[in-house]
Amino acid sequence: MRDLEDRQATVASDLAERAGRSATEGPWASGAFAALAAHGVLADFLPTDCAGHGAGEATRLDWMALVARHCLTTALVLSQWAAAVRLVADADPDTRRRLLPPLADGSRSITVGISQLSTSRRHLATAAVGATCGADGWRIAGECPWVTAADRSDTLVIGAVADDAAQRFFAVDTAAAGVVVGPPLPLSALGGSRTAVVSLTGVRPAAVLTPPDGGVRAGGLATIALAVGAARASIDRIAAEAVRRPALDPVVAAFRVQAEGVAATLRHAAEGGIAAAARDHLRARATGLVLRAAQAALVASKGAGFVVGHPAERLQREAAFFRVWSCPQAVAEAVIGRLTEPD
Repeated sequence: MRDLEDRQATVASDLAERAGRSATEGPWASGAFAALAAHGVLADFLPTDCAGHGAGEATRLDWMALVARHCLTTALVLSQWAAAVRLVADADPDTRRRLLPPLADGSRSITVGISQLSTSRRHLATAAVGATCGADGWRIAGECPWVTAADRSDTLVIGAVADDAAQRFFAVDTAAAGVVVGPPLPLSALGGSRTAVVSLTGVRPAAVLTPPDGGVRAGGLATIALAVGAARASIDRIAAEAVRRPALDPVVAAFRVQAEGVAATLRHAAEGGIAAAARDHLRARATGLVLRAAQAALVASKGAGFVVGHPAERLQREAAFFRVWSCPQAVAEAVIGRLTEPD
């Protein structure tokens, strides 16, 4: 246990030291992602037969929350990396052995392009990304609207709708013919994640992956873990202000109770499972918490917090991300409903 605590403290320090550069240039340029590999964090997400430690879901979510507390940009990249790993881990043994082991030390990287199956562009009459199986195998065509670390990854896990209307998943080499990675989107926060649009034209996949039971889902537990970490970052900012203004101590205490309540429910869900409705409710709670904590951090920081570059200003922009990221309809309705409530 002490070993893990020491490792967590070292990782936290390394991420915090690099957070400014990670937010603008990305966790690759800052060395943050390399630090995760060096401290064995990436290996915790990989199965034991593929150069990993095979850590449990609760441990992986704890890492997500810790990384988000000290650098949300790095946490976003890690969450998409981990989502891709989860899908590849269900593939055939040859694909697993080929794609997963090089991820442990960061020598290769991976990410997902699957939002078009869950929350993005589902209103379109035709699928944003389609897959057709012909005499020469599968071919993929379309546009993935949100791909984090697109130009920093060697492999993309792409979700597509096949001719039979079934969701299918493929591993695609970013260097493959027909893959075009657009420039990073000018996001109002987390620009260092290098999230971009990826276009595919008749792309031949490197591997066909087994679809997860029930298809892909949005708003999973990792999203909640990142919200917990981001909320803790805002609470830390209020606590820093409370050193000089003890009147803020009750605010810090109240927010910490709420954050630990969400974290405890999340841990229970990781260990024992959670129904879809309960998961969406927990996601709405976590989103409300991260937004309120960031607002409180700004108020506590006074005018200084309204200046670009101040930690409270950055926390405000980053917190808004949870209103739009992997936000399924049930969660969006809950968040909007709370915004319409009178004071």
